[in-house]
Amino acid sequence: MKPYQMNIAMIVMLLAGLNGGLALAQVENHNAQARPNVLFILTDDQRYDALSCMGHPHLKTPHIDRLADEGLLFKNHFCTTSLCSPSRASILSGLYAHTHGVSNNFTEYPEDMVSFPMRLHESGYETAYVGKWHMGEKNDMPRPGFDYFVTHKGQGKYFDTEFNFNGGDRRVVKGYYTTVVTDMAMDWIKGHKSNSPWAMMIGHKAPHSFYLPEEKYQQAFDSADIQYPKSAFDLDDKPGWFKKRLDTWHGIYGPLFDWRKKFPDESPEGVKDFARMVRAYWGTLLSVDDSVGRLCKFLEDRGELDNTLLIFTSDNGLLEGEHGMVDKRTGHEPSIRIPLVVRYPGLTKRGKVVPQMTATIDFAPTILDICGAKPLDEVHGRSWKRLAQGDASDWRTSFYYEYNYEHQFPYTPNVRALRTDRWKYIRYPHGDGSPDRHMAELYDLNVDPNENRNLINDDAHDAVVKEVRSELDRLISVHGDGKLDVMPMDQGIQSGLPEESIR
Repeated sequence: MKPYQMNIAMIVMLLAGLNGGLALAQVENHNAQARPNVLFILTDDQRYDALSCMGHPHLKTPHIDRLADEGLLFKNHFCTTSLCSPSRASILSGLYAHTHGVSNNFTEYPEDMVSFPMRLHESGYETAYVGKWHMGEKNDMPRPGFDYFVTHKGQGKYFDTEFNFNGGDRRVVKGYYTTVVTDMAMDWIKGHKSNSPWAMMIGHKAPHSFYLPEEKYQQAFDSADIQYPKSAFDLDDKPGWFKKRLDTWHGIYGPLFDWRKKFPDESPEGVKDFARMVRAYWGTLLSVDDSVGRLCKFLEDRGELDNTLLIFTSDNGLLEGEHGMVDKRTGHEPSIRIPLVVRYPGLTKRGKVVPQMTATIDFAPTILDICGAKPLDEVHGRSWKRLAQGDASDWRTSFYYEYNYEHQFPYTPNVRALRTDRWKYIRYPHGDGSPDRHMAELYDLNVDPNENRNLINDDAHDAVVKEVRSELDRLISVHGDGKLDVMPMDQGIQSGLPEESIR
């Protein structure tokens, strides 16, 4: 070979090597980006029907509806404990409250318990959390599993909340909470420079009490006619504690989270305070919908929307007067059923409706499954990835709900409930192993979706009661690894107000 031929050959080999290296780098980069980014949007106390895509007659949420039109709408999604901290811990861990140990609003997420953000971080994701964390009332410091963490102590405020930025910068941020945390999330995503995927969790305050809409939405629902639900007055076939709760912090005749100044108020005119409260609740959600619209536009402009697993959900639901109640905690549909809308073109076709029952314990296994990360060692939930893709084989046909009596909020007994596609069964164990001291409840959801007629004492349903009681006991045993179902003693419904700092 002549010298110039050798030089040409060497150049060809060098170029081939460079091209091969570039091709390899492109493949590696493609593989990294093939894993979707994750944007997890979590509202607080949003009931399942508080979206126009779920049929709300007054509340219009076009940006969240868009996610449903372009992705997945889960019609029957539930929390396993209708209380902020326990539900949030279940979202992170995939476990029931009795296992992760966060059974009230004052307990920290266990430091030694692995969460799905920790697993994502281990697999190469950059992770961030901004907004309401609400596990550990007085702690605003960063939690494990996140590269960036911004939160505050306690409930936060709708306007001008003091945030702690990543543990080293605590300051009041002027503005409306929903807008502020949306800005924070976008700022962090803008600063994301690496080729690795990112996972951002946004914890909204809305629509948690005390409800305070932005000024532009404070009169948005003034024309809506709002009355106490009919079920508030049909209590004769319900457990006696329903009536005892009417005048309390969690009853329709009570203070209504400060919307009623003089209470208890059983007068017909008292419904005006109730109506103002409900309108304010809806108003806070208009800002949440605006936030979703801003985030989608932001990701579209960056070319990242279609490679982002975007999840919109809430921690638990809320009663709006049903059975004479406000707040949550109970086993009834408005309390335990919550919204879930998901958009990710890499997962399924557009506009798919999922009718099967999913739960908060399913988020951790699902997100890790979709993102190709190592699964958690122990979970009670299941990945709904195959379900979203049309494979409903061997999916659950029942799940159970648990809530433990709180001495700080003594307005709800211990609750153990079973939900199937057709039946709702609720019982109230006393906590000492003795027979239940409250009437149980049974509802046929096919003919009575609003749970108005309690069938528990209907002789025609004795066989059903036996069947659902057995299934509830079975699920409690399966998810408790055979251990006893431990709960506090039910000390009865109390009428006093909770301590002001924890409301």
